Amino acid sequence: MENMIKSILVGVAIVFSLQANAQLKNEHTEGWLANATSTINQQLIKASQTYLPGQNPRSVTCGTVRLANYKDWTTGFFPGTLWYGYELTGNKALAADAKRFTLGLDSMRYITDTHDLGFMIYCSYGNAYRITKDKSYLPVLSDGIKNLAARFNPKIGVIRSWDFGEWKYPVIIDNMMNLEYLFWGSSEFDKSAYAQIGTTHALTTMKNHFRPDFSSYHVVDYDPSTGKVFRKATHQGLTDSSAWSRGQAWGLYGYAMCYENTKDLRFLTQAEHIAKFLMNHPKTPADKIPVWDYDVHNALQADERAPRDASAAAVIACGLLKLSTKVKNGQQYFKYAEDILKSLSSDKYLAKPGENNYFILKHSVGAFLYNSEIDTPLDYADYYYLEALNQYKKLKKT
Repeated sequence: MENMIKSILVGVAIVFSLQANAQLKNEHTEGWLANATSTINQQLIKASQTYLPGQNPRSVTCGTVRLANYKDWTTGFFPGTLWYGYELTGNKALAADAKRFTLGLDSMRYITDTHDLGFMIYCSYGNAYRITKDKSYLPVLSDGIKNLAARFNPKIGVIRSWDFGEWKYPVIIDNMMNLEYLFWGSSEFDKSAYAQIGTTHALTTMKNHFRPDFSSYHVVDYDPSTGKVFRKATHQGLTDSSAWSRGQAWGLYGYAMCYENTKDLRFLTQAEHIAKFLMNHPKTPADKIPVWDYDVHNALQADERAPRDASAAAVIACGLLKLSTKVKNGQQYFKYAEDILKSLSSDKYLAKPGENNYFILKHSVGAFLYNSEIDTPLDYADYYYLEALNQYKKLKKT
């Protein structure tokens, strides 16, 4: 009898110990996440009071905020961040601000000379419709997706990215991100051709953009008459053969998203290969926030050639969280993404309320080789950081 009582007491003690450890773990998780959420709420309130619809905050250079008009490829990110901020915080004032800044971009529906319509329209109007189901957002989304699909060349099997420069038919890895707009629109507007375009573009990109180690080129230039590859190069990375960090992130997110929408196992396999390249890269810093290009010399040193890119980290976190729910060994992806989010939510990267011109994250890189937006806040870093936090919160059920 005495032994039985001891066994019961030991069992009870173990249960209480496990419960206490779980509670401490939850409190730790809720601590950094709650702090980030509070900061985000305060920053977005001040930002929406400071900036005007149609002139959205893009970055900061020498203390001056660079604004984005409706033609700028980044202009949809600030309204999208407000929508994500509303989801994350529940603050209805942010939803009202998000609507105001979204409607200020109505003229995007007429743009035809860029592939960035997914970034511009889907991140703003797409999130607006997803959250509110207000059909008044659909006309802009309908016009924009037609313009995006019209840039597809069936002979080559890809969507043209740029209409500038000496390129023949340039396609950049960033374009993978715009396919989500097509997959969504295929269902929403009952246009199967949109999904077919998205799938074909992803397969062609998988064939031509990636190296044997599953790092990617930034730009592939095609012969528009034959579909043959003219050149594989970079416009943002260190060299034509280097692994530009945000480009690798676009690829990871893009193929995880393609699998999510098509259930094509080729895309899942590709996403896992890219994840392996990123997670095992020897030059990744301890806090998992990459420098702007993985092939920068002395990448582990915080020197002037190797500033960190929080925007790349935020996109990687999003991609890994997507991937974590699609495979049996998904916990490894979730944990890596969680580590990124904890780093981004630390004092090193997360702005203090009222600082950073009301941007949320610090330390991103736009285009290093052009001396443009180096070690600065970026609107798309904030956007994907909030997207990742919302995903994380849903998966953790916090």
